[in-house]
This record gives sequence, C-alpha cells and structure tokens, in this order.
Amino acid sequence: MNAHIKAPDLTRQKLLDAAFIEIHRHGFQAASLSQILADTGLTKGALYHHFPDKKALGLAVIEEAIRPRLSAMMFEPLETTLQPLADMQGMFAAKSVETEPWVVELGCPLNNLMQEMSPVDETFRLNLNKLFQDWVKVVAEALKRGQAAGEVRADVKTEDTAFFIVSALEGCIGMSKNTQSVAAYRGCLAQLGRYLDTLKS
Repeated sequence: MNAHIKAPDLTRQKLLDAAFIEIHRHGFQAASLSQILADTGLTKGALYHHFPDKKALGLAVIEEAIRPRLSAMMFEPLETTLQPLADMQGMFAAKSVETEPWVVELGCPLNNLMQEMSPVDETFRLNLNKLFQDWVKVVAEALKRGQAAGEVRADVKTEDTAFFIVSALEGCIGMSKNTQSVAAYRGCLAQLGRYLDTLKS
C-alpha cells in the first residue's frame, strides 16, 4: 500500500470497490447503498461526501472500476501488439480455461449495465457507449497494426471488424450468463477464435 495515499482517497476507493461488486451482482437499480455501507463499514456521511447520490456513484463505477478492469484485461494487451489475431486468440483461450468463469454466473459488468441502463438513462447510455467505443477503437487500431505487419488480411475493414469482435465477445458472455452454461461459454469463445483465423493473411 502506498503510504502517500490520503485517507479520503482510500475511502472513495473502498466505496467504489464495494459498489462495483454490489452492482455486478444485483444490477444498478437493485443495488443497495445500505449493503455497500455494510460491506465497507463506512457511514452515509462518508458516502455522500464523495458521491452526491446513487447515480453519481454508478457513473463513477463505470469510469473508475469497470474501465480499469477492462483496460487491464483487454486494452493493454492489444495496445502495442503487431499480432492482434494471435493475441486475441490467446486471450480467448485463457478465458475459456478458467475453472469457474465468474463471467458465466454474473456476466460482463459493462454489458450488464448497457442492457439495464441504456434504455432508461441517457447519461448512463452515453458513458457506457464511450467505454464500448474506446474498446472497439483499441481493437481496430490493433488490427491496423496487424495489417501493416502482415498478420491481418489487407482487405479487412478494421473498424467494422473490431465492432463485430467486441460485440460477439459480449454476446458470448451475455448468452452464457443467460444459459448459466460454462460449456456454452467455452464453445462460443472457440467459435470466435476460429473466426479470427479467417482474418489472417
């Protein structure tokens, strides 16, 4: 732990971590502020000092909890690669052999919130869409580098393909959550890996 991190920053981070878990488990609308406070041992005063209301907390979870997790898992491995297809296939293979993929039980936190909140709250929709589009952009730029390096076919439309890959992955996760089937999750990831083969030079 960094000794220079101030107590208010630690309090805010505790609230964000607990809110992320509560929202991931129950959804934003059903998430309980009382449970978040119970999980952190903090007071309502501490919560409202950092977040004026539940919506502000939810929006902060998108940027300060979901984005960093997605960045570590999906963005950073692709940001400098010259072989995006092989790297994505490796990522999908690694995800599919997790012994008990939490993702099958609870789904993707980003996708869950997109399904729940985009139809009912425009601010949520815009914030969630920004994160989704940033993910697509990372994949598209990786595909362009793959084209320059000779791994990806020159005729591949990188933006459209990136949108499809991210959407397909989110679809795999969402439908596996619905079926509660690890086998379905692994089969879907394997199909997505085989699709990437069709993009190779």
